[in-house]
Amino acid sequence: MKIWQCSVCGYKYDGDEPPEKCPKCGAPKEKFVELSADQAQLVQRARKSNNLHIALNSLLEQVLDVAAQGIEDNLDPGCLIVFKNAQEQAWKLRQMSLAEIATHVAKGKWS
Repeated sequence: MKIWQCSVCGYKYDGDEPPEKCPKCGAPKEKFVELSADQAQLVQRARKSNNLHIALNSLLEQVLDVAAQGIEDNLDPGCLIVFKNAQEQAWKLRQMSLAEIATHVAKGKWS
C-alpha cells in the first residue's frame, strides 16, 4: 500500500491511489504526491511511536488519578511519600512524552 500526502495541507492517505479530494481541505486528487519508500517507512515507524506515546500518556493519567486519591487518603507518612513520588514522576514523564509528540509534529513525523 502506498502513502499519499496532500501538498496543500499535509494530510496523509493510505491507498493504491490518492482520494478524489482531500478529506481535510478538499484539494483535488492532483494535489496528492506519493511518498518515497523511505518517507513511507518513516511515517509507519512514526505512527507506531506516536501510538505508544498516546498509550503511555493514558496510563500516566491513570497513575496521576490514583496518586491524587492516595494523597487525599493520607493513611500514613509512608503512603504519602509513595503517592507523592508517583504523582511527581508521572507528571514529569507525561510532560516529556508530550514534548516528544510536539517534536514529532514539528518534524512532520505525525500522521
